[in-house]
Amino acid sequence: MSAAGPGEGASQLSPHRGTRVELPGRYGPIAALRTPEPEQPLATVLLVPGYTGSKEDFAPLLDGCAAAGFRAVAIDLPGQYESPGPDEESAYLPAELGTVVAELIATLPGPVLLLGHSYGGLVARGAVLAGAGIGGLTLLGTGPGRLPAGFRLEALRTGEPELRTGGLGAAYTVRERLNSTLPGWAAVPPELRVFLRKRFLASSPKGLLGMAAGLRAEPDRVDELAAVLHRDGLPCLVAAGARDDAWHLPTQREMARRLGVPFELVPHAAHSPNTENPAGLLDILLPAWKSWLG
Repeated sequence: MSAAGPGEGASQLSPHRGTRVELPGRYGPIAALRTPEPEQPLATVLLVPGYTGSKEDFAPLLDGCAAAGFRAVAIDLPGQYESPGPDEESAYLPAELGTVVAELIATLPGPVLLLGHSYGGLVARGAVLAGAGIGGLTLLGTGPGRLPAGFRLEALRTGEPELRTGGLGAAYTVRERLNSTLPGWAAVPPELRVFLRKRFLASSPKGLLGMAAGLRAEPDRVDELAAVLHRDGLPCLVAAGARDDAWHLPTQREMARRLGVPFELVPHAAHSPNTENPAGLLDILLPAWKSWLG
């Protein structure tokens, strides 16, 4: 099944031909969705989700990647959903998780093209700075450092005390209350709400707290990344939904300028083009990735 376009009901529950697999990780098996092997694979695309996310965030992209000749692998980071994680909050900061992703990349057939969405973009950057052997980097809906002031940062501030004192259930109650104030939440199908709750409650509390700390405090490491991209001749792309409400679009555009790489906007999408307009996102990603491979 090809990726759905805007308004076609794409979501974490989108049907796809990927298979649930487990990959090696330092904290235990890393849960993943992996597409069937193309006859002549061009590359492996490793898809890294954001805060409170999972491999299912990329479900609408999997079949489109495979049809274009890419071996796609979407993962749960340690502590997310079906991947076990450590007990130390500091182990979930971007640099530390980046090292885990770099270790995973070393086990995958290359060349590996790395994509990180939102917090996963900070982690993907950490992987490159940790020496990951990749053939290209895509930063999707992410920024140069900490999350700016706004609804999302306020949600972290509001939810953390509940998570520490009341656990995952109390924190999700706060999350649902905040979500109910957002336009479009009422239209979220019941089965998707069930999945989102199940995923959140399966996450590691330490992981949620550690990633939240990363979102509040990650420094600007764009110049470090630019130096590595230039030194190694690595292609890179920065992309965002045209209505992204996390990192401001001018900030993401400036990040791309500092990196010396293209900046692309996905129409009909906000912070998660992978579920809001996967077809539009693939229209940007697939030609770029193929051009990187010559």
